[in-house]
Amino acid sequence: MILSKLFSRKADPASALYGAIVAAARQERFYREWDVPDTLDGRFDMMVLHLYLVLNRLRECPQNFRQRLTDLFFADLDRTLREMGVGDLSVSKKIRPMAEAYSGRLQAYVDAEKAGKNAWIGALERNVYGGKPTLQAKNLAEWVAQAQATLAAQNQENLMMGKMTLP
Repeated sequence: MILSKLFSRKADPASALYGAIVAAARQERFYREWDVPDTLDGRFDMMVLHLYLVLNRLRECPQNFRQRLTDLFFADLDRTLREMGVGDLSVSKKIRPMAEAYSGRLQAYVDAEKAGKNAWIGALERNVYGGKPTLQAKNLAEWVAQAQATLAAQNQENLMMGKMTLP
């Protein structure tokens, strides 16, 4: 009994929610139907968008939980770079620009949130579609609005345990 307590792991609710975020960001429809580039950059952008939506929904939950989600994201980036063969000394050099991109995108989404739908279209064109005007950005902006409404209707405690539903 003592050994089981020493070697057992407590379930990490943030890890469960992060897993749900990853699964949601990897849905094929973003890449197939809405022409999000199915590249490392495109997947990064979808992860950041989904993470923003969840962090924004959980803005009233404890800051340490929100920080844990962000920490899991960067640990995942680190692991992914290493799996791709990036050496230990180069990982931090690659993570820094990704962290700057993450911060910039979050700010762009905060600004779009304040400004409305057309601002969302512009932010998605710049961040997800590489600055190219596209009709797909409008479709993705409409999905963002639906996702925000769906997340707003979900119980915060359930969401924090990884029970997330998106359109």
